Amino acid sequence: MHRQSANGIIFYQFEGLNDADLTHAFLTRLGGVSRGPYATLNLGHTVGDDLSAVQENHRRVFALFGVDRRQVVSPYQVHGAHIRLVGREHGGTVQSHTDGLLTTTPGLMLLFRFADCVPLLLWDPAHRAVGLVHIGWRGAANGVIRAAVDAFIRHAGSRPESLWAGIGPAIGPCCYQVGSEVMERVAQALHLRPDLVHRREDGLYLDLPGAVQAELEALGVRQIEASGICTACHTEEWFSYRAENGQTGRFGVLVMLER
Repeated sequence: MHRQSANGIIFYQFEGLNDADLTHAFLTRLGGVSRGPYATLNLGHTVGDDLSAVQENHRRVFALFGVDRRQVVSPYQVHGAHIRLVGREHGGTVQSHTDGLLTTTPGLMLLFRFADCVPLLLWDPAHRAVGLVHIGWRGAANGVIRAAVDAFIRHAGSRPESLWAGIGPAIGPCCYQVGSEVMERVAQALHLRPDLVHRREDGLYLDLPGAVQAELEALGVRQIEASGICTACHTEEWFSYRAENGQTGRFGVLVMLER
């Protein structure tokens, strides 16, 4: 990924999308006005931060990318498997009980928020459809990855082999310790290869980004770029729910068709 800086905001972009007519960014926690555990570019409204600071953080992000909040659609993420098609009429809304959004509408920005879960960006250049997906272990076990690919097939006429997938910064196998019951549920739902489960003296560690990639490959997606960035290892740039004991902000991920 390319590390970028503009107007004091630090963000990353996928190299594989350099020539795509998309606006996209994986915003770090740097460049806002929030304080304490939410410092500084927290985009989460429900984590305990001063709402006026959160509002100013959003204003800065929207100004940087030249959009009005009425052009932005976000989900209320619930670790489920519901993927929703959105259009211009959904601008300025929050879509309830949704963990994935898909659009074919230029100028409509999708904005998600994360703090360890896997951000997945899907892009179909042939059918000009783009989407974002929020993937924690519960969503993965509930089938959100397959639901996202199916949504592209159903709503955009996509073929899995034509999709481009980007797996953003998330908690890595170095830090994501889980119980045996979590591992079993994920293994039952996904094509979980043995190398994605790490057994150490203190317990089991799951490679959740790797599991997302393996499932995409099993579904026929061939063009995949993974960030390889662990949010828990790099709290100087990313919010991490696990590393910061639940008291932290949420970093933003956004994408928009330019034409």
